[in-house]
Amino acid sequence: MNSPMKRYLVTGASGFVAYYFFEYLNTLQENYQILGVATSIPSNITPHTFPHLELRFTKMDLLDYSSLESLLISFQPTHIVHLAASSSVSESWSRPIKSFMNNTNIFLNIVEIIRTNNISCRLLSVGSSEEYGNLPADCIPIKETAPLHPVSPYAIARVSQELLSKCYASSYDLDIILTRSFNHIGPGQRENFVIPSLVRQILEHIKSGQKNCSKIFTGDVSLIRDFLDVRDVVKAYYLLLEKGERGESYNICSGKGISIKEVITLISNLLDVQITIEIDKSRIRPTDNKVIIGDNSKIISKIGWHPQILFEDSLRDIILYWEKKLGMV
Repeated sequence: MNSPMKRYLVTGASGFVAYYFFEYLNTLQENYQILGVATSIPSNITPHTFPHLELRFTKMDLLDYSSLESLLISFQPTHIVHLAASSSVSESWSRPIKSFMNNTNIFLNIVEIIRTNNISCRLLSVGSSEEYGNLPADCIPIKETAPLHPVSPYAIARVSQELLSKCYASSYDLDIILTRSFNHIGPGQRENFVIPSLVRQILEHIKSGQKNCSKIFTGDVSLIRDFLDVRDVVKAYYLLLEKGERGESYNICSGKGISIKEVITLISNLLDVQITIEIDKSRIRPTDNKVIIGDNSKIISKIGWHPQILFEDSLRDIILYWEKKLGMV
């Protein structure tokens, strides 16, 4: 007997993470109907990109409550993967209103439409490790039980989204699973994130013939982050939708930390190039978390997920992506 059709609504469908989520679903070769919602139709996805998916897209401003309500009532999703966000911490300092509108208000629209229209679905509320803020050394690696001390407008907006998730799950019995996703990386990530920015700068120097003593501009290179390949991230998201406990938060992380300075050294070694670091004060945030390393034991023990892609392999794939983009291979 065929299993019932699963209907996935994916917000932020033209974004970096959504592409890899579609790619993962495609490998499962199961019975999925997927509606991707975004402010623009993705140009890198054709009807043949994911042959095993019944996938279509629609353009929409998710702050438009009535249009979103009509869409949800019509599509009747069984699962919602809420990826739409303003995910840049640095941009949230310069545009805090946009950060709140796109990270909190959109989510409130979604849960309120689900509640008032009795839509039966499971919702993945994607949060961030930035919610934890600066924690003392004895809290590292960070468990889900750690207190939340957000220090940026982006992080505060994400905490607000999480509190709304908990409220609607407990008070209205909505089926919501929550993540606190740590820094994820991979080919195709926008260059306003740290690792693609570093890789692009270094490759542009190499392309111009400046292989030795290349100068790159960075923010604070002493910051320590927990990086996870996006392909491991989307598998975690899928498994949480399948097995996660409603109202629960799960860290999505590698469990390992590395400083930005160490990342630069790894990239320079992979490319056999000497790097000179110059701190760009415009890239320094007013307040930043010094060390973010997650504890992934909860999702490993409860869900059975494990990170599989090594950080160095992610770097190699990112380098290859930018070499192709810059016409170097």
